[in-house]
Amino acid sequence: MTVAYMQAITERYKAIGYAPYRWYQADDAPPWTPLARPLAASTVGMLSTSGAYAVGQVAYHYKDDTSIRSIPADTPKSALRFSHVTENYLVDARQDADCILPLTALRALQAEGAIGSLADQVFSCMGGVYSQRRVREEVAPALLAGFRQQKVDCALLVSM
Repeated sequence: MTVAYMQAITERYKAIGYAPYRWYQADDAPPWTPLARPLAASTVGMLSTSGAYAVGQVAYHYKDDTSIRSIPADTPKSALRFSHVTENYLVDARQDADCILPLTALRALQAEGAIGSLADQVFSCMGGVYSQRRVREEVAPALLAGFRQQKVDCALLVSM
């Protein structure tokens, strides 16, 4: 089934009382940087915007929730949960968390030596944050700090 994602999000935000969503447009291209070492020697982090959290952590509260969850990379799939403003997109993730939080694949890549190591903690946020300013000023700096604290060389970004 094909989903017209942009239109679905626009309608969802309208239904919860928001003005039409203004999709982000960057002023400049992102500052891409080549890896300092081969991927097989790099520490890889991950960010999923799926609203994932581990059992025992607090679920996202849906409206402009800019909080971030640090999830131990060794968390079993059975201990992962999801909450998101776009709940209808979580059907598959609730059946197989790896489709939006691919920890099993990252662990396998580490075991076979394709990546040097997987960061001890992976991150998740609820990607449906209406305020671009809050994402830019709160979420992005906090994620960068978390990646830097773990000495992550590169990160897999899994958007929902």
